[in-house]
Amino acid sequence: MPIFPRRSRPARTSAALLLSTCLTVGLAACGGPAGGREQAAPGFPRTIDNCGRTTEVHEPPQRVVSLNQASTEILLSLGLEDRIVGTSMWTDPVLPELKQAADGIPRLADNMPSFESVLDAEPDFVSGSFAATLGKGGVATRDQFEELGVPTYLSPTDCAAKDNSGSGDGSRSKPLTMDVLYGEIRDLARIFDVEQRGQQLIDGLQRRLDGLDVDASGTSVLYWFANSDSPYLAGCCGAPGIMTRAVGADNAFDDTHAEWPQSGWENVAERDPDVIVLGDLTRREQTAESAESKIDFLESHPVTQDMTAVKRKRYVRLPGQALNPTIRTVDGAAKLATKLREFGLAR
Repeated sequence: MPIFPRRSRPARTSAALLLSTCLTVGLAACGGPAGGREQAAPGFPRTIDNCGRTTEVHEPPQRVVSLNQASTEILLSLGLEDRIVGTSMWTDPVLPELKQAADGIPRLADNMPSFESVLDAEPDFVSGSFAATLGKGGVATRDQFEELGVPTYLSPTDCAAKDNSGSGDGSRSKPLTMDVLYGEIRDLARIFDVEQRGQQLIDGLQRRLDGLDVDASGTSVLYWFANSDSPYLAGCCGAPGIMTRAVGADNAFDDTHAEWPQSGWENVAERDPDVIVLGDLTRREQTAESAESKIDFLESHPVTQDMTAVKRKRYVRLPGQALNPTIRTVDGAAKLATKLREFGLAR
């Protein structure tokens, strides 16, 4: 994916200065457009239909806080590192090709930041990948930010044909496709006035996915994200579904529409997958975060040690970001295709 030249760090905008005032006088005094701006930049305002709301910007944002790693890596891939004044919610090291661009970007928190810490960064735009982060029960609701004059954007991958109202990670009424992620890239590129860069990023991802040319029909794949007590396993229709369809395989839990349903190991052993994809996470929130800890568990637990994939050591290690709807989903599909060929399970 392309890396674009750095630019100098922009000065604070009127919207950023407004936030400092709002923290002093309270939310009620801060309704209305950001900074009370009367004139828009050339080609602006721009409006985006986003998850049932309208996001409007009067100029390309200069001080963005991206609340999730996935959103941050899209912005970095668009060459917008000098616009990012804060990031959070990381499960993995940054992509190697984005490391230089990411150097110096403030990490507000490795996990969920506070609303106050986000406001302290004085953003004029806030993006997020999950409703659990940018919504009720998360950092703050979109209304709370927008009452301060700060536009927000939520990844459509977490709202397109998806119900987040229940417990857990939500459920999908139909399979997610890469087109939804491409739509997110186009939206952000339009908001930041870098449409050509967005199309270049999309074209590169499409070429890689279309070029896989693999058929693993008849092969069952299990995706384990985390937790050894009650494992989070991929349902039919999220990012793992994209990878499974790309290689022509079958998801061992294709019969559930929950995004990451939890299951007992007896149920997993009964399904006896041919291959197990392991989330290789660097965070430390749950049991069995790293791929190595997952393998140790599988090979020592009496219920799992005799499973086909375990006995034949058919493991595929993927970073957590590849298992969520992100630009890394294509990386995940490519690695899965390579490993399936190595295992002799794909043509």
